[in-house]
Amino acid sequence: MRDITTVAFIGLGVMGHPMAGHLAKVGLSLRVYNRTAAKADSWVAEYGGSAHATPREAAEGADLVLVCVGNDDDVRQVTIAEDGVLGSMHEGAVLVDHTTASADLAESLDAACRKQDVHFIDAPVSGGQQGAENGALTIMCGGDEKIFTHVRPSLEHYAKAVTLMGPAGSGQMTKMVNQICIAGLVQGLAEGLHFAEQAGLDRQQVIDVVSQGAAGSWQMNNRHKTMIEDSYDHGFAVNWMRKDLAICLEQARQINATLPVTALVDQFYADVQQMGGGRWDTSSLLKRLRPRD
Repeated sequence: MRDITTVAFIGLGVMGHPMAGHLAKVGLSLRVYNRTAAKADSWVAEYGGSAHATPREAAEGADLVLVCVGNDDDVRQVTIAEDGVLGSMHEGAVLVDHTTASADLAESLDAACRKQDVHFIDAPVSGGQQGAENGALTIMCGGDEKIFTHVRPSLEHYAKAVTLMGPAGSGQMTKMVNQICIAGLVQGLAEGLHFAEQAGLDRQQVIDVVSQGAAGSWQMNNRHKTMIEDSYDHGFAVNWMRKDLAICLEQARQINATLPVTALVDQFYADVQQMGGGRWDTSSLLKRLRPRD
């Protein structure tokens, strides 16, 4: 398997843009594609490399192809469609999908890649835009151990942890666990802050105290200030979280897992969408609890 020197990056949104940037900064040759071409041109103006009109063109000659788009349909469009990356990837190249998508899609992409003597790793990420910008993402991978070992050094340029969880689809399954846990944590934090407010407590002082004990969490440490300020124009959007939770709930039905809290919080996020908060950060669950005019 040849060394990774040329990388194609497909999808330059709030996550993909900085992730690709980290790769360019360490001297890798980048070939990029974005559905909105102006974003690809802007990225090239900032980091160098080359922008291409289709995913297929971007993947030509690339040793590693990285995908970071919106959902299952978007992944299919940039991978197995007529102008998708699989139309030009060379034998032995590796396709890594960073999109949070279904495990079924990961397994089907793995099969499609094998037919073309191309390797596949599903590798959803956690850490949000801030983690992508700081090169501190957590990446959960599914695939062959030898291939994982080969691509891991490249992924570590924008991650603090890169872990192989099992065969293809295992990374997506692990990301589902991540989103299930976050949903419950954020709702609990929202209810706690709402209770503190209604009780007339100093909310910042409450957080300063309880964050030092068993109630402490990343969400508490990183989101309580903006929640207290009633500010949600940042971070991971409610619309994206609902997409992820739909994947979790569908997978739960397939494997006979019971997720009552996840299903309930998903409906709470639907309420936030009805309030016009589809683009608000997921911590906006608190806004749903506050009295409205």
